[in-house]
Amino acid sequence: MDIKIAKLPGDGIGPEVVEQGVKAIDAVCRKFGHKVEYSFGYVGACAIDKTGSAFPEETYQTCLEADAVLFGAVGDPRYDNDPVAKVRPEQGLLAMRKQLGLYANLRPVETFDALVDKSPLKRELVEGADFICIRELTGGMYFGEKGRRDNGDTAFDTNLYHRYEVERILKLAFEYAQRRRKHLTVVDKANVLESSRLWRQIAQEMAPQYPDVVTDYMYVDNAAMKLINGPKFFDVIVTENTFGDILTDEASCVSGSMGLLASASVGEKTGVFEPIHGSYPQAAGKNIANPLATILSAAMLLEHLGLAKEGRAVRDAVAASIDAGIVTEDLADGGKAYSTSEVGDWVAAHI
Repeated sequence: MDIKIAKLPGDGIGPEVVEQGVKAIDAVCRKFGHKVEYSFGYVGACAIDKTGSAFPEETYQTCLEADAVLFGAVGDPRYDNDPVAKVRPEQGLLAMRKQLGLYANLRPVETFDALVDKSPLKRELVEGADFICIRELTGGMYFGEKGRRDNGDTAFDTNLYHRYEVERILKLAFEYAQRRRKHLTVVDKANVLESSRLWRQIAQEMAPQYPDVVTDYMYVDNAAMKLINGPKFFDVIVTENTFGDILTDEASCVSGSMGLLASASVGEKTGVFEPIHGSYPQAAGKNIANPLATILSAAMLLEHLGLAKEGRAVRDAVAASIDAGIVTEDLADGGKAYSTSEVGDWVAAHI
């Protein structure tokens, strides 16, 4: 099989971890006889520096022409500390999602036997936890009307949702639940927010179409608590953009490190596969960042292209590296800490 991958390393530790994901993909393609071709694109702060745009047109075209996108992260302290910057790295990520029609963000959360005690939660709470968060990605406050008035002293962000946006993400969530343990939790704030009441109304309308799925409803504050005191309750979680952003970062406590959480953003055009940890600028260039989330994102990329055995080979190699203690400093727990590139080399060799 010939595979075209757009490589968008982005900012901070993005280039370092994406390089390790590429090593894993290359190893898989050698093992299974595939041919892979990469194209490069700028996004985020590095794109602003080069072109003035956080998501240049040429990067968009590079994504369109690829079968999948392997993406690192965006973000730079120069912009974090400048609240009046007219162009920001994060605008590149939002533009990429919007222009590619990536309305669904899939974030699986699982535990590894060798790392159960790395979680800040008790072993009995997290051991065996395995769920997926499905976050709506192109609606809500991040894309609704926003602005300032009263000489800048009043600010507003509009949490806007249309029926079609809610229906398509719920359809995906119900279908995922059917393929898993047939339990879907719809997370909202329907006691307060009108947009959440629309979500709950549509979910209740759709649920009878999936009689094999147990559907329940949970307020976001309760869901945040349940992720900590009972994460094994969940199978598939679906929620809107802002709630999903917060809950999926919180879910990293279950696995023990944000450096283990992969994600896929899929929808109308080319899918994007990325770690959830962000650009982590404090570690940029130090070769210490955990690349496993990016490597697991590469596994999701392969699976998205129908290469299930290849994705499994990557997942098995990641599990083997953890079992063997070939991990970066965030997981070393007093043992030897390996560098980003050493972990990537080990995983590729194992594949």
